[in-house]
Amino acid sequence: MRPKIRRCLRFHPNVSYFKPQGIPLKHLEEVVLLPDELEALKLYEVDGLDQKRAAEKMKISQPTFARVLDSAIKKTALAIIKGKAIRLEKK
Repeated sequence: MRPKIRRCLRFHPNVSYFKPQGIPLKHLEEVVLLPDELEALKLYEVDGLDQKRAAEKMKISQPTFARVLDSAIKKTALAIIKGKAIRLEKK
């Protein structure tokens, strides 16, 4: 197995959870968004960068960026559709 290349992560959110309103966190299943997944989501969806430019900012290849972004989108969609909490994992 190849060693994992260290990714350049600049975004550090001030929150650690998002959850459906009115349901205590202890009663919810959670989905964990990793720091690189959150960074990819921000660069692509919020900052509006294309995948090539976003991958360059994270210092990873475009195919790796695409996989990380896909994982982030699937986890976020799962949480919304199934009513799960989203935990933003810290570095």
